[in-house]
Amino acid sequence: MTSQELKALTGQYIMNTYGRFPVAIDHGQGARLYDPEGNEYIDFTSGIGVTDLGYGYQPWVDAVAAQAKKLSHASNLFYTEPPALLAKTLCERTGESCVFFANGGGEANEGMIKLARKYSFDKYGKGRAAIITLNNSFHGRTITTLMATGQEVFHNYFFPFTEGFRYADANDLASLEAAAGDDVCAVMVELVQGEGGVLPLDKEYVQAVAKLCAQRDWLLLVDEVQTGVGRTGSLFAFQQYGVLPDVVSFAKGIAGGLPMSGILASEKCRNVLGPGTHATTFGANPVCAAAGLVVQETLTDAFLEEVKTKGAYLRQQIEALDLPCFGKTRGLGLMIGIEVKEGYDKGDIAAKLIENGLLVLTAGPGMRLLPPLVITKEEMDQGLAIMKKALG
Repeated sequence: MTSQELKALTGQYIMNTYGRFPVAIDHGQGARLYDPEGNEYIDFTSGIGVTDLGYGYQPWVDAVAAQAKKLSHASNLFYTEPPALLAKTLCERTGESCVFFANGGGEANEGMIKLARKYSFDKYGKGRAAIITLNNSFHGRTITTLMATGQEVFHNYFFPFTEGFRYADANDLASLEAAAGDDVCAVMVELVQGEGGVLPLDKEYVQAVAKLCAQRDWLLLVDEVQTGVGRTGSLFAFQQYGVLPDVVSFAKGIAGGLPMSGILASEKCRNVLGPGTHATTFGANPVCAAAGLVVQETLTDAFLEEVKTKGAYLRQQIEALDLPCFGKTRGLGLMIGIEVKEGYDKGDIAAKLIENGLLVLTAGPGMRLLPPLVITKEEMDQGLAIMKKALG
């Protein structure tokens, strides 16, 4: 099927809910993608942070094929080996106590919200269910997670929204205190606000929030849907902030390209959700979990240090290009935001880069780069050369 045929078929039969770039993707290798006509693109998006091991990574391919042949699905009414092994690995590497597996980021955050409210209900009864989130945050597309999102633009169309959320300014403890009250059960944060523009929280602020949560018996909920699984140069971003959250959500890169997500819970929260209180049909799918085990085996400490080195290199080189449309960079690891200077349009910049063979993303007021974690220096340099050519 040609690119034009694929675009026409998609337009006719798939709901038009995405602002798609005019590129059809057929196959990939490493951090390179190709359209049906064989045109090459350097990928600085990894499927919005999903394909962390890139494309055609043979150990991942072999594990998925072997597990699909052995057992594709069994339901959580029975026991299967891959999710048990993956849960054990995640707990041992994070210091958390247990895992609930789901399918996507919004669903994971819904589970985290449910756990927080049930924790408080079990201990204090009704009337203590409010959750404080941060302005400029993004937590998902479900009715509840849209309301948890601290951006007014998302609070439209789908009324009535789920109640029980209040918003505070990031890196402002006084603002969080002002939003508090006797009805609060949790604080929910992204350590790097991804959709809001790739904006890292201050370490001192996060530690102060964790201390406040401990004092008031609020749960500290950390949304690591985008920052987790090696993206920031540690397995989870919270490990760079010196805190241990009560509950952590994850998704995106956990299975290297297959749909999987979940939440990690601390020892104090491990028994909050019991049989009948929460479930999902496809969560802990053994094929996804087998893929996730390969991701964990690949993300060694040495590999994660390389992620930090690659991120620092990309940021330094982008700023060294001194392009007229770009200002400073920001982020952690290979989660990079770029300031777009006044007078330039981020959408136009993305379109020009893609037209020249570099796939990029936008977020908030600027650009967002989420390359596969396995990206090579050669691939990074090729992407940088395209930036210079297209935008210089």
